[in-house]
Amino acid sequence: MGANIESWSMRPQSSAKPFPDYVPKPIIQDYEEACAIASLSPKASATLSRRCLQGVIRDFWGIQKSRLVDEIEALKEKIDPTTWQAIDSVRKIGNIGAHMERDINLIVDVDQNEAELLIKLIEVLIQEWYVHRYERQQHMEKVIAAATGKAQTKAQG
Repeated sequence: MGANIESWSMRPQSSAKPFPDYVPKPIIQDYEEACAIASLSPKASATLSRRCLQGVIRDFWGIQKSRLVDEIEALKEKIDPTTWQAIDSVRKIGNIGAHMERDINLIVDVDQNEAELLIKLIEVLIQEWYVHRYERQQHMEKVIAAATGKAQTKAQG
């Protein structure tokens, strides 16, 4: 009775964290793909993290230039210096895959730890910029609604 038993794994496809629907889908797709490929190809993962970073800068900050380096430079005065340095590091590490054609003979490795560090930075940026902004907006709207309700009750009474 040689039953054909397929092997399967209980592990998730990647370490990608779920993010709310209000985070733009292309950013989430690049993030999830970077997570999924981090152990298989850290260099490809770093390149996807770089692309994800550019999507966040363009969408969240409305900064759009022809080169990521110029977008990051325009972001410098808007965020804290440590976050800016980390973001610039994503660009530098991710450049390996993005601009390989500049020197095809130069081999610079990205290890899995570096790829995972870049992914964690993307997670922090999504959390701090998208999720916190959304939660703050929701809270402010509740405060405004409460104050409006009080003012209407006072006017009627």
